[in-house]
Amino acid sequence: MDRTVLIVEDEANIAEALGFLLQREGWTVHIHPTGEGVLEMVEQVSPVLVVLDVMLPVRSGLDVLADLRANAATASLPVLMLTARGQVRDRDQAEKAGVSRYMTKPFSNQEVITAVRDLVAVG
Repeated sequence: MDRTVLIVEDEANIAEALGFLLQREGWTVHIHPTGEGVLEMVEQVSPVLVVLDVMLPVRSGLDVLADLRANAATASLPVLMLTARGQVRDRDQAEKAGVSRYMTKPFSNQEVITAVRDLVAVG
């Protein structure tokens, strides 16, 4: 099974921590720091999962998610959204846009690992 994940996160410390955590679990990790060019990055690295922040430079994670769902090649790609935005309306917007799982920061390492495993098993 392919174990490639794309992390779209603008905070370098969070991206690096997530990358380290997933690499330790056997994942190949690619990191992209903005909401711009994500579809192109997905095409290049062919991830089986995208970890996506909501608040990103240039384009929001919700815009990126809409792009992924609108593209036939990525419409069913599992997307784990990690965000500091924990309001019910933020979660509702993400769910309406087609997010696979929504987690708020701070999160535990085990929560992330479990979510990734669950999403790839069903995705």
